[in-house]
Amino acid sequence: MPISIRLGRLLVGLAIVALGAICLRYADFIMEWTPVPPQLPARAAVAYVHGSVLIVAGLGLFFERTVRLAALLLGSVWLLWTLVHVPRVIASWRTGLGGLVEAFALTSGLFLLAVVARPTVKRTEVLISRYCYAFCLPMLGVVHFLYPDAVANFIPKWIPAHLFWAYFTGVAFWAAGLAILSGVQARLGSRLLAIMLSSWVLILHIPRVVAAVGDRHEWDTLFLAVAQTGAAWIVTGSLERLQSLLDANRTGHTSGKAAHNRNGILARVSVALCGTLTGSHPTKAAIRRTALQVGDTFCGTSSPI
Repeated sequence: MPISIRLGRLLVGLAIVALGAICLRYADFIMEWTPVPPQLPARAAVAYVHGSVLIVAGLGLFFERTVRLAALLLGSVWLLWTLVHVPRVIASWRTGLGGLVEAFALTSGLFLLAVVARPTVKRTEVLISRYCYAFCLPMLGVVHFLYPDAVANFIPKWIPAHLFWAYFTGVAFWAAGLAILSGVQARLGSRLLAIMLSSWVLILHIPRVVAAVGDRHEWDTLFLAVAQTGAAWIVTGSLERLQSLLDANRTGHTSGKAAHNRNGILARVSVALCGTLTGSHPTKAAIRRTALQVGDTFCGTSSPI
């Protein structure tokens, strides 16, 4: 398993265990990220169950034998929270969009981890989870564009041009999402995204917690940021998955079929185009060569998944 996935597992596991402990400490949920109405019957008891599930499943991410089951369980939990956000988005999409896509991004990352943790990797499942994650990134960029002042307030005072960085990070989300969706520089885009989120934990969230140790909201924000960082590293690792795993799953396949291992929509389109342009006509042959060159140039013939 690539080191990026192992790092992502560690970060998500630590963050989820910490969030579960906070739920137990306050007999509550994760504030606005898991919106539960105050009038819910036996709300405190349900919060204890929720926190316990997070702790147990989070610990399960640390062990090879339990990582897949734990990731599936946590993915299901965060999928539930994603669905809970839907009515809020319908009522007011501007204020509800951020919570929805953050929950869905973590959901997608956890399900992706469950897929790549299997001995036999199914490429379709990897692509679905990865594309779901990538779809969330432009939406997070939209949130940055909608509330640039709020984003700028998170930036430490010693960093100049706060508003510029608010818009810049919004553009970065768009760029990373489009890269992963298209397959054009997908590995580079996902890695830069993971590095960006990692830097936020170090220079934004940890100093804010140190400055307000008793603020529960800051602790929740920190560990959610760590979890999102871990999901980003998992996505990066899925793009770097060792080719030997898929080769073992495709024993006996021809080199032509192996071309379908390429990442991204553009590469898949180029391969499909080549399949339709059979024959010896010079024009078809020229177009076919161009399509293959596009796929090879932007996406690489040796992409693992």
